[in-house]
Amino acid sequence: MMGVFTMSKRSPTSLEVKLRVVKRCLQNETNPSYEAKQLGIDKNTVTDWVRKYKADGLDGLKESRGCKAYSEDLQLAAIRDVLSGSHSIREATKKYHISSKSVLTRWISKYTNGVEIKSTRKGIGLSRMNKGRKTTFEERIEIAQYTIANDLDYQKSMEKYDVSYSQVYAWVRKYKSGGEEALKDNRGRNKPAEELDDHEQL
Repeated sequence: MMGVFTMSKRSPTSLEVKLRVVKRCLQNETNPSYEAKQLGIDKNTVTDWVRKYKADGLDGLKESRGCKAYSEDLQLAAIRDVLSGSHSIREATKKYHISSKSVLTRWISKYTNGVEIKSTRKGIGLSRMNKGRKTTFEERIEIAQYTIANDLDYQKSMEKYDVSYSQVYAWVRKYKSGGEEALKDNRGRNKPAEELDDHEQL
């Protein structure tokens, strides 16, 4: 009655079973809820298999060796996409190739509770890169316009202009809300706390 996919909750699901389940779901022969019940696992696990298969093919279904590394900047980009309302957790998980929604949810929880976001594997990632630099008014306009023209690809702007994520994020937000004038270096004006960053230098 439990079907051919029934197995112990403690048993790892084989690659063959994952692939069979995913293909059945994609062909609308079944759905994640039904397959999850047959396997004795959470529905979101099956949904993640489908997402990973769509993004990375068979490789996405293979068991990873150790934890996947995520840079500080990638984590912040995903977090802010969700908090800004531009992406759902599922959309951001897919966009940044994050292993599961629960991983991103955990980052968001840390971020909103004031816990520092760090690269997830020592020696790997961008946490030591692009700490920001001083820029001119003209540069800030160019960077903001470039980022917007490239579908808010903050990472691309960081690499092209050697600036930090927090700088690009703040400049784009200011430019979109107040135009070029908002990017002027108004020394003496108290900035809102949310705009301040250890690495942000105008």
